[in-house]
Order: sequence, then C-alpha cells, then structure tokens
Amino acid sequence: MAITLREARERILEDLAAALDRVALAIACLGEAYELLDVTTAERLEAELFRPVQRAYGRGKRTHAEFARRCALPARELESPSSGPRSQGAKGFVERAATAAAEADAGIAELQDSMLPIESGDAELRTGLTEVRELLAGVPGASRQFLRTMGR
Repeated sequence: MAITLREARERILEDLAAALDRVALAIACLGEAYELLDVTTAERLEAELFRPVQRAYGRGKRTHAEFARRCALPARELESPSSGPRSQGAKGFVERAATAAAEADAGIAELQDSMLPIESGDAELRTGLTEVRELLAGVPGASRQFLRTMGR
C-alpha cells in the first residue's frame, strides 16, 4: 500500500527521533560513568566518547527540527532516558552507551536503506543523517579501547 508524502515524512521524523532517543541514552550512560571515574580517566572518557556522542546528538536534533520545520510538521519532543542503576558501575555504563550508540547508528542506517530520505526527504536531511552516522560509527570501537585501558 502506497503512503502519502506527509506519511513518509512523519515516518522519517519518527524513525530519526527513535534513533536520537538511543543517542540520548548513550549520553546519559556516559554522564553516569564520568561521575564514577577518577579525574584523569573521566577526562579521557569525555574526549574519546562523550564529545562525539554529544555532537551526534546535537547534529541529529538539528536535522530533526529543521526537517520538521521545512515540511511544516511538528518535531517530536525527544526523551531524556534514565541511564539505569549506578550499581552497574562505570564499565557497565560505557558498555550500555556503546550498545545504544550502535543501535542508533543501525536505526539511521535502516532509515537510509528504506529510501524514504531520498524519495520524501531532501538534501539537508540526507546530509544530516550521514553526519550523525559518521559521528556514531567510531563509538563502539572507541568504547572497547577505552574499557581495555580503563584504570591503567
């Protein structure tokens, strides 16, 4: 069954918002991990993981809001998810953040593969999606490297 242009654009916005909710979870988890680490390790976490994830979130939010505005559609309010209990420790938070970032990247990839951004989006949307994915792509590997050297 064919969908209207409006329905396609609403789906793009919903799928992007769902991916950004995962990025927000990654930010929350990295924030909790930061609080549990010593100063030197926390600064490394911020430089290697938090900044790229935060930049991806900012770029994604801007892409979402601007596309909604250009299409005269409401932008969805993005969630601020809970990072979970502190008992999971810094390692658990970093692992959870890496998983959330990978899930967000996969969600945006699936959106891109659906062809909706080409058929119903615009160049600015496609550029924004690509930039968010580029920022998220290195997070799982950087997380593994960070965890290997954490506490050393």
